[in-house]
Amino acid sequence: MRGQSIRLLSVLLLLIVFGVTFGSIASSIGNQPMGAFDTSIIAVVQGWETSWLTAVLKIFTWIGTGYGVTPIAMIMFTILYFGLRHRQQAWLLIATVAGSIILNSVLKHVFKRERPEIYRIADAGGFSFPSGHAMMAFALYGILAFIFWHHVKRTRNRILLVLFAAFMILMIGTSRIYLGVHYPSDIVGGYAASGFWMIITIVIYTYFVNKCEKGNDRSTSR
Repeated sequence: MRGQSIRLLSVLLLLIVFGVTFGSIASSIGNQPMGAFDTSIIAVVQGWETSWLTAVLKIFTWIGTGYGVTPIAMIMFTILYFGLRHRQQAWLLIATVAGSIILNSVLKHVFKRERPEIYRIADAGGFSFPSGHAMMAFALYGILAFIFWHHVKRTRNRILLVLFAAFMILMIGTSRIYLGVHYPSDIVGGYAASGFWMIITIVIYTYFVNKCEKGNDRSTSR
């Protein structure tokens, strides 16, 4: 019972953190403090510009597009569904990633923030807030870390799993700032929105898994 209370408290805390973060950024778009925040970070990140780093970050930004996310998600879905036969987790992956993409489209049309008019290394169309790359990266690598955490038993491997997921999320987000197609607040807002959605999908998944397990226990006892 105590363990359940701690998990519930953790879930509520994460939802509050993600929700407040997104709400704060969304309500501050266009304000002077947010402009100063974005400008200062853009100056630092774009100050790193070198030819080799541009090539590397263009690769990361491509990985964060639909052309990168879709095949990775489908490969992992196939492994989970047919290879490991963890079909509920396979559908959790798809629900999290697909839902994040849909949510991003809705939010972009709600806020209709134009992309930054700054030095650009790459071109991008559509609205800016929240970043689709940031949302897809957080959803994909975040939910994969959650799923495979339960399949990896050694603490060292679990740490590597989380570090890899964090690395991919941060590199894809940073690449968008570096290339001049997103404000930093777009990236942070995308992480927060996707994190909020991911927690909801995990809660729903956990609820139905527990419900199914209780139903199976009752059937076995009979």
